[in-house]
Amino acid sequence: MAAQSRDYYELLGVSKEASADEIKRAYRTLARKYHPDFNREPDAADKFKEIQGAYEILSDDTKRQQYDRYGEAGINPNMAGGGAGFGSVNFGDIFGNFFDDFMGGRGGASAEVRGDDLREDIELTLEEVASGTEKIIRFQRLETCTTCGGNGAKPGTSVETCLQCAGLGQVSFAQKTMLGIFQTTQPCPRCRGKGKTIATPCGTCSGSGRSRKTAERSVKVPAGADSGMRLRIVGEGDAGANGGESGDLYLFIHVRDHSLFERRGNDLYATIPVSFPTLALGGNIQIPIVAGVEEMRVPEGTQSGHEFVVKGRGLPDIRGRKVGDLHISVNASVPKNLSAEQKELLQKFADTLGEHHEEQKGFFGRLFGH
Repeated sequence: MAAQSRDYYELLGVSKEASADEIKRAYRTLARKYHPDFNREPDAADKFKEIQGAYEILSDDTKRQQYDRYGEAGINPNMAGGGAGFGSVNFGDIFGNFFDDFMGGRGGASAEVRGDDLREDIELTLEEVASGTEKIIRFQRLETCTTCGGNGAKPGTSVETCLQCAGLGQVSFAQKTMLGIFQTTQPCPRCRGKGKTIATPCGTCSGSGRSRKTAERSVKVPAGADSGMRLRIVGEGDAGANGGESGDLYLFIHVRDHSLFERRGNDLYATIPVSFPTLALGGNIQIPIVAGVEEMRVPEGTQSGHEFVVKGRGLPDIRGRKVGDLHISVNASVPKNLSAEQKELLQKFADTLGEHHEEQKGFFGRLFGH
């Protein structure tokens, strides 16, 4: 194979005096460059096997000494990656940082972890919806511990590098398979992947670096908000771990039912009682609006149940478009407990409607076929 016809140090681009870390860094760089999953050039696979074979020898102190002393004659060719497959290559070692750098990952020791998003509910009145409002909200969240500054260690003590994983946050182990020896990695059980250990945890946060506190914020709710809408406040959620960014706070809006108005989008609907004389003779009446009352003219002969549309007296649109309308339905108000005089007058009025009664009889006659 080509790996046996060239100097292993030359293949990795390092000197014979290179340290183990220098060899490892050179191997990672070349492995990322020539791995056939990422390099489609025809000779990429062969080049990758050469690099792998060289690294397998030079990364092992015993094999490296034999190679330095006897050259290729002191090395078993089958151990140098000359056979089929990729031998005992540690794929996690090659591509761990690769995917972190180019695929958006943030794994590894002491990785930054974004804080959780939080939810709070806000209840509004219709009056607050109409004008917009400012609310003071109080909520619980995780904040960076002020006692230890977020490192989790008791003041006066320090955070130590994990001895089991040497600060990497991962430990490796080899596994024999039919395809060869594969080396895999997993989070370090001692430091749980953080790469650091705390001998004396902070008494406030118990070593977590975050503590739960009550936060208070003033929030402006725009006019026209509706139930089911939510407001996002960036960075007001839980604090991140290991220096990660904070989550967001989402405020879910609920509009309380109104005793008079029914809301349909930005339009409002209401039904009000109006006296029979006013409906019959016409006149001015007081109608409710969200901000109070205003006057409206009822034409002569208005029928009970008629709906009037008052433009621009509904709710504002949250996007700044036109304001909704107010729909007012009028119902004839029938008085109770009439006095004798009122009954007499009403009876006289009813007697004058004889012609109207005949029209009513004719209507029911047509309706029922009489």
